[in-house]
Amino acid sequence: MPPNNQFTAQPSPAPAGAPLQAPGNPIGSEPVAATPKRNQNSSQSTLLLSEIRDNMVIMNDGSFRAVIECESINFDLMSDREREGVEVLYQNFLNALSHPVQILVRSKRVDIGPYLEKLYNIRIRQDNMLLNVLMDDYMKFIDLLAQQYSIMDKSFYVIVPYNNTGDLTTIVQQSKGFFDKLFTKNKNAVTKIDKMTYVKAQDEINRRVESISAGLRQIGIACKQLNTVQLGELYYNFYNPDTAVSQPLQDYNKLASTYVMKGTNAPFQPGGFNG
Repeated sequence: MPPNNQFTAQPSPAPAGAPLQAPGNPIGSEPVAATPKRNQNSSQSTLLLSEIRDNMVIMNDGSFRAVIECESINFDLMSDREREGVEVLYQNFLNALSHPVQILVRSKRVDIGPYLEKLYNIRIRQDNMLLNVLMDDYMKFIDLLAQQYSIMDKSFYVIVPYNNTGDLTTIVQQSKGFFDKLFTKNKNAVTKIDKMTYVKAQDEINRRVESISAGLRQIGIACKQLNTVQLGELYYNFYNPDTAVSQPLQDYNKLASTYVMKGTNAPFQPGGFNG
């Protein structure tokens, strides 16, 4: 067991015939389910994350990430005095940071199908013939515009990292070995984090998120932290940019499936866990 202020992210090969330990429940000595070995040719082999839980992303190296989604402000329509005030507040926000952050701007295609369907439902309930004609022309215009041009939407995120061994040292190490980690063929790597380290990381992530959110609100930027489900949708949209438009991620409860664990010869204990 590593000290409480450290974590380990190292391979843990299982003996022959024994189930693999899943990264889905690595805290303490809680029982975990066996997960199948990742295919070397699958996209999962290139993922640098171990799991998503408690509104956080746990990376394979034992570090943590939280994501804050931000709304945009129309800087071009501001007066010179308002722009100067925003620039000063943003400068103060950056100077007040005691840890690194990542600012991500993402552009994605917008599916106008639901919008056109909504307009059609309004149109069929409309009795005014003039409004029906105008809505038909408007829907044809929107449909033609979407066929000729790609309608894009921009999203803004602030990624809040935490690493128990120190942020600056970790950034240098990760930048040196990024491509080595990306193309590593080790599929038996399991991230192990003790419970005290996890609780400490969760508290620190929450503190950093609250501090950054307060600084962004002072600038006039509305923001919110993504929860576990929203983080899963974000990663799904990133790794499936084409299918995510027409096939959005469904409810997690509908995607859940059962699993079977290999049992032991120990007798059943009421109220206990039988592996």
